[in-house]
Amino acid sequence: MIASAGPQPIHVAITRRIKPGYEQEFQAALKEFFAHSLTRRGVQGAAMLVPPPGSSSTEYGILRSFANAAERDAFYASPLYLDWKKRVAPLSDGEPEARELHGLEAFFRQNNHAPPPRWKMAIATYLGVVPVVMLLALTLGRLLHNWNFLLNNIVFNAFVVALLTWVVMPLITRALQGWLHSEKERTSI
Repeated sequence: MIASAGPQPIHVAITRRIKPGYEQEFQAALKEFFAHSLTRRGVQGAAMLVPPPGSSSTEYGILRSFANAAERDAFYASPLYLDWKKRVAPLSDGEPEARELHGLEAFFRQNNHAPPPRWKMAIATYLGVVPVVMLLALTLGRLLHNWNFLLNNIVFNAFVVALLTWVVMPLITRALQGWLHSEKERTSI
């Protein structure tokens, strides 16, 4: 089993539909809320995703990062957040949907950055997958070569995913941080 170096950051993606005509009011309220919420201990970043120009979509995205699960839970139980929910309820069409980002998807969402372009994520993932698969093919693959095809692939790929998730992709995204999030992309958030 691969040990983690400590509590991992938590990334949460929230989608919220805004009633037509209330988009500007929602955006202004969200920017104000971001300014207050980013001063809280354990909050590591937030970003707003707006519908594409000319789109009929009323769905807004919010990406939040927390130092750990305890800080996330404290934030969502705080008076600041509960007041925010009350403030935007009249602007919203239904309840927001929230989900934690896990695995590879979360590696590219760090330090208050929106995810980089997909082609950069693909290259970074490729740079992680190739050495892991080659190393495992030369080591674990030799131990498993006589196993049943299905069982061999299940075990082999479980090791690939575990190494990518807990070892390789955190290193790759840290090493490529400047390239993944160019200066132009960093300033546009």
